[in-house]
Amino acid sequence: MAFDHQEEEQLASLKAWWARYGNAATWVLVAGLAAYSGWAGWQYYQRTQAVEASALYDELQSSVGKDNAKVQRAAGDIESRYGRTLYAQMAALTAAKSAFEANDLKTAKAKLQWVIEHGNDEYQAVAKIRLAGVLLDEKAYDAALKALDGKVPEKFTAAVSDRKGDVLAAQNKLAEARAAYQAALAGTDEKNPARQLIELKLEAVGGTVPEPKPAAA
Repeated sequence: MAFDHQEEEQLASLKAWWARYGNAATWVLVAGLAAYSGWAGWQYYQRTQAVEASALYDELQSSVGKDNAKVQRAAGDIESRYGRTLYAQMAALTAAKSAFEANDLKTAKAKLQWVIEHGNDEYQAVAKIRLAGVLLDEKAYDAALKALDGKVPEKFTAAVSDRKGDVLAAQNKLAEARAAYQAALAGTDEKNPARQLIELKLEAVGGTVPEPKPAAA
């Protein structure tokens, strides 16, 4: 009987607790389950988006150099349906290059601008440098320099300075171009193949290439 009595006391305590806290506890539990369900659903959605975007990106890549119109359609589909994935940024950069090679500068600029507005820091930097190059070809020098404004990840600062040098040299602003190329050289590793081209451009605007640093003993 003692056991039965103890059970009754426990049951009575449980009923009292439930009467006081049960409704709130249910809401907390439901909220927790909903949050987990939402998180799991989001993870599944992200994986599905990536897989589908990857398939479209492969299709886009197979058309590069063959069918610019198809490249642009595939890139547009990826941007509209999977705009939050990295594939959208890669597709836009690829489409911009394809359009440029097809002499469709308007589309090339639009794709690069999309990456600048929607991409992560690294893809934005690449798009800025390429957009400035397109604008340089169009002799839109002020717009090219403006495209290079703003912060970029450190590993892209030398490339940005190099592009600024190109634009300034085209404007015949030789002193400013020299400063830009010197900044580009300062940020470029001596083993980087691009360094030689920067040195040539610096010399072309009347600059002096610094002596290489002596090898460590």
